[in-house]
Amino acid sequence: MARKLVRRLALAAFTATAALPAMAQERPWPNQPIRVIVPFAAGTSDTVARLVTGEMSKALGQPFVVENRPGAGGNIGSEACARATPDGYTICLGTISSHAINPAIYPRLPYDNIRDFAPISQLAAQPNALAVNNDLPVRNVQEFVALLRSRPPREIAFGTSGVGTSIHLAGALFGQLTGTELEHVPYRGSAQVATALLSGELPSAFDNFSSVWPLAREGKLRILGVTSLQRSPAAPDVPAIAETVPGFESLSWHGLFTQARVPAEVVRRLHREAVAALQTPTVADRFKDLGITPVGSDPDTFRAFVASETQRWGEVARRAQIRLD
Repeated sequence: MARKLVRRLALAAFTATAALPAMAQERPWPNQPIRVIVPFAAGTSDTVARLVTGEMSKALGQPFVVENRPGAGGNIGSEACARATPDGYTICLGTISSHAINPAIYPRLPYDNIRDFAPISQLAAQPNALAVNNDLPVRNVQEFVALLRSRPPREIAFGTSGVGTSIHLAGALFGQLTGTELEHVPYRGSAQVATALLSGELPSAFDNFSSVWPLAREGKLRILGVTSLQRSPAAPDVPAIAETVPGFESLSWHGLFTQARVPAEVVRRLHREAVAALQTPTVADRFKDLGITPVGSDPDTFRAFVASETQRWGEVARRAQIRLD
């Protein structure tokens, strides 16, 4: 009897121990920190990611650990997200560059921007701006176009923060719609573009609105127009370029994605918390300061938007013959 009792107790202990991993796996998501890959260095994208996921962390009770993995126009970090384990513990920030433009300009893109990701939500949209040096003899978009048409092609340059960026494509689209040609001069970042504008090295530039608007308010440069279809609430006296060039629109946007095979219920929960984060005063007030408009679209709407943007900017890039190895 004693031996049977010992065997029964041992079996019960083994059964309980064997069940522990299964019980741990059944704990509700999330039960560990969530990695947030930002495929760019510090800047607007990083700010958006940290603001939103900081609020999501409070709601979900787990830390969101931001990991900046810049390089190749966002391709390195985006690939890491696409190849992550589909357990809902890796998400990434995607932008117009990483998830709409890059498929057209990188012939060997290491991920499929549609197939390899589950969209969570478009978080934000922000207009770019056409800015000029104070010495350039133009006061509005109409005068700028007239100046371009009066000069030889590519005599007047526009600066951006890099080849293949959304603002580079904005300049290309501007030339295509106005029948003009500007010389593209890429810099390493917005700070360098601003310095070149202020010094007179550059006559014009396309850049994020939040980068050039503070300088314009100080009278150090002029903004001829914003790239949204309507004027920005942050600067209602600045015209939209579309008021002079019908159909011109170029918005920088940010959204959250995860790996394509992440369970749908996890994606829905991430979406719900992302939208709630956008409505918090912390995020809403900071977005307003930066001239960023919150969006909060659902996953299906965001997927359709990404597909549309991919087609649109792919056509602009092909017409401009913009390609990167």
